[in-house]
Amino acid sequence: MCKPGSENKVLHAYMNIGETGVMLSDGHNTGKPNFQSFALSIATKTEAEADKLFNALAEGGKVTMPQSKTFFSTRFGMLADKFGVNWMILVDKP
Repeated sequence: MCKPGSENKVLHAYMNIGETGVMLSDGHNTGKPNFQSFALSIATKTEAEADKLFNALAEGGKVTMPQSKTFFSTRFGMLADKFGVNWMILVDKP
């Protein structure tokens, strides 16, 4: 049984990012989420994979640093997704 208005909410979720498991919670579904104090980072093996993830996460969000070559990666970019979660996507150098 759930309280009215919560029928389509997610209480807990589990997803895989590569071989890493990530557990999620809605934080008791109170207040407005605020994701300003952290960023999640995903390192990929190829530029094509980085592009695919970056573009998918940027859809409906805001790119804060377009993808480009850096001293530490052939492809690196930063964005906030449509939920306001900050992401850094890069190609892992061997």
